[in-house]
This record gives sequence, structure tokens and C-alpha cells, in this order.
Amino acid sequence: MSNPTLTPPSGPVVTGASPAGTTPAGGRPAKRRRQGERNRPLWMLLPGGILMLLIIVVPLIVAAVMSTLDLDQYTLQSWLQAPFIGLGNYVEAVTASPLLRSIGISVSFAVIAAVVTMPIGLAAALATQNRFRGRALVRSLFLIPYVLPAFVVGTLWRTMLQPGGVVDTMLGAVGIHSGLWLNGPLSYWSLIIVQIWTSWPFFYLLVLAGLQSVDHEVHEAAAIDGATWWIKLRYVVLPYLRGPVFLALIIAFLHNINAFTLPFVLFGVPAPQDVDVLPVLTYVTSFQSFRFGLSAAMAICSLVLIAIPLFVYLRAVKLDSGEEEQR
Repeated sequence: MSNPTLTPPSGPVVTGASPAGTTPAGGRPAKRRRQGERNRPLWMLLPGGILMLLIIVVPLIVAAVMSTLDLDQYTLQSWLQAPFIGLGNYVEAVTASPLLRSIGISVSFAVIAAVVTMPIGLAAALATQNRFRGRALVRSLFLIPYVLPAFVVGTLWRTMLQPGGVVDTMLGAVGIHSGLWLNGPLSYWSLIIVQIWTSWPFFYLLVLAGLQSVDHEVHEAAAIDGATWWIKLRYVVLPYLRGPVFLALIIAFLHNINAFTLPFVLFGVPAPQDVDVLPVLTYVTSFQSFRFGLSAAMAICSLVLIAIPLFVYLRAVKLDSGEEEQR
């Protein structure tokens, strides 16, 4: 009995084709994939979305509306019926108020404080990276300035910087006679010194976390090659810390430029002109001069100022992630 001969079907043969509704091996049906995307539990984001709406979006909209109104203590009770002046508050803020001077003070103060605290935090992290007796105690002591509330820090340093206080006594013992720390030109540097003292542990924490990502084999290879500590720091450690240090700089700048409690407690209100930072100026304009529309315009300007470095950071993170995906 002969075997039947198998003949191929007539017509063109299409290779790689799949039945309808299916995909090649290892894939998933397109219809099922789309259905799975539609069935994602997006409703779980609803609580967070409502919270962001109430805390961020609604106050922002209210502030934007207030900035277009001639709102003061006389029209506050019926603020929706206050005279609409459009961009009048913004024009007055730029031309007839100390807004630009406060922006310059805030930006310079934030940049100087952030740049100076970076090497201090880096040195502290490198000093406590390796194991030694008492390392846990030293790490805990390093965090004390950062965990203290800003109100406590401002009160403490205000007492120390008073005329005839601890700082003047210590400087006088070595023959240095300074002027007033809480008034005049020295107040600007006093604010920077206090901010550096209270914020350098933040850099220390981020750099210390970044040091944990350095591969131990890289350290061993550098030691076998006979690399000095400076060569190891420059070509081995610092490249790993580029991301954490950049992130710390951006966050520290944003934190410094938004600092209100420390200068408010340290210098009081009205603050000296040399430390009239933007948050304090906005507070004084609103709750002492009762120019609520003008202060809302100042707040919107500060929001734009803060958004610039934040956009730069987000753009840099996006570019880095894109490069990693291409690799």
C-alpha cells in the first residue's frame, strides 16, 4: 500500500503570517493588550489626584486670580468684586516695589549657600564612608544641624549673633572686632553662614547614598594599579556621584530660595534690606501692607523663578534616561 503524496496548496504562500487576533510567539494579541490597558486601575490614582487638586492646583488658580485684582484690606471681604486691573500688580511689582532687589538677594544667597555646602557634604561623606570605631556616633552628630527645626536654628543663632553674644566674645578673644551681625551688610553673610550650617548635612546624606553605588571591584582595581587617593577620587568616585551631586544642588537651591522661617526668625520683620529675601517680602506685602493682590503677583513671579531650575533638572534627567535607553 503506497503512502499518499502531500502536495502544497496552490497560490502564493505568505510566511510569518499569524491567525487573526494572534501575534508571533512571545507576543500578546493586540486586542487583548489594548483591553488590558483600558482595564488598568487608574481609579487608584483618584485620592492622590484629588489631594493635589486641593493643595496645589486650586491655591495656584486662586493666587493667579488675586494677582489680577486690586485687592487690599478694604476689598478683601468681597474679593471677587474687587476691581480688575489685569497686569497692573505685575507692573507695580517690577517697577515700584523692591521685588527685583529681593530676587537678586534670594538667588545669590541660594547659589552661594548651595555651592559652599557641596564640598562640605562631600568631604563629610568621604570621611565617614569607611568603617572605623565610632562611625555611627559621628554620622549621628553630623545630622544634628539638619534635623533641628528652622525655628530652633534661627532662635539659637539669633542669640549667638547678638551684640556681645557668643560669636562676638569668641572673635574678640582672638583680636577680631566685628560689627552688627543682624543688621547692615553683615546680615547677608550671617544668613549665608547659618544656612550653610543647617543645610550641609543634606549634601552629606545624598553623597553618602551615592557612594554606596560605587562598585567595590572598581576600588580594588584602582588600588592594584597604585592610584593615589586624588586620582581615585577624580576618576573613580566623582563620576559615580555626578547624578546625586547635581540633584542635591538643584534641591538645595530650591530650598534656599524658598527659605522663610530661618530669615524670619533670625532677623525679624521688617528685615534689613540686605536680607529682604523674596518669601519675606511677599509676607510683609501681604500681612503688613495688606496689598494682597500685589503679594499674589510676587508669589506668581517666585513660582516662575523656581520653575526654571526645576525644568532644567527634569530636562537633564530625561536626556540621561534617553541615553541609557539607546545604550
